Amino acid sequence: MTALAARSTAPPSGHQAAPLPGDRLHLNEGPIDLVIGADGPPAAVREAYRRAEAAFAGLLGDLVSELAALRLPVGEVPPDLSGPVARRMVAAVWPLRARNVTPMAAVAGAVADEICAVLQTVEGLRKAFVNDGGDIAVFLDAEESMSIGLVTHLQKASPSGSVTITPEMPIRGIATSGAGGRSLSLGIADAVTVLAPSAAAADAAATLTANAVDSDHPAIERAPAISIDPDSDLGNRLVTVARGPLPTATIEAALDAGAAVARQMMSDGLIAAALLACAGKTRIVQPRHLKFRDIEPLKH
Repeated sequence: MTALAARSTAPPSGHQAAPLPGDRLHLNEGPIDLVIGADGPPAAVREAYRRAEAAFAGLLGDLVSELAALRLPVGEVPPDLSGPVARRMVAAVWPLRARNVTPMAAVAGAVADEICAVLQTVEGLRKAFVNDGGDIAVFLDAEESMSIGLVTHLQKASPSGSVTITPEMPIRGIATSGAGGRSLSLGIADAVTVLAPSAAAADAAATLTANAVDSDHPAIERAPAISIDPDSDLGNRLVTVARGPLPTATIEAALDAGAAVARQMMSDGLIAAALLACAGKTRIVQPRHLKFRDIEPLKH
């Protein structure tokens, strides 16, 4: 989930584009920061990057123009929005509307999905990814696979394992949320990573699962969201600002609560798997056919 300033009513100043090592592309405007990689014939990769930049131009302005509606919890009637990213955001949170969620829970993933969809229109491209601050959309043709690094602590942000995605898996999006990341969290998880059919769906699910990894303990410091970010869609809801040492039983119970939410989402067909981490403890929610590999905290 990426914050978008509600007070940003002036036209955006324009995006920036730059090549990165490894034949990747960097696109940035305001809070949106994309790293894009593509594999295929050089001409196809060049065309994919050209189309990605063209689609990115003006994307932030479109989001800002509908931000007031996007910051409201989804009700019984979906909001009537025109922007393609905004519509992806609403679609991602619509199955979760009973949980008092706003479309902003899916914004980073929805941006990644939109740009990844543009990449897929290029003939000859074999695979591609769009990484929006850790929320990743993936494209694979019928014979490709992709290994995605996994983190168990957002602030350390160094991969402690990986999962390999293959074409037959119902996974085209990966998102990570938790306390101490770039977005505010109601819970105490160090990191919650969700794999889902889209990055927007993964983003929303990771946000809600991370919120559910929680406990009422005096070592947890909280503050109203608007006292930290006046533009937060969380309003006066209390978010985690610090977490002191917790009893093992408290950590285990918090992870169990988050895993129960992820397990229900998997049962409902909304996500494919989830990895939850808090204070060195982990939970994995996954079907038998999918395996997280080389997660260091799991090596007992």
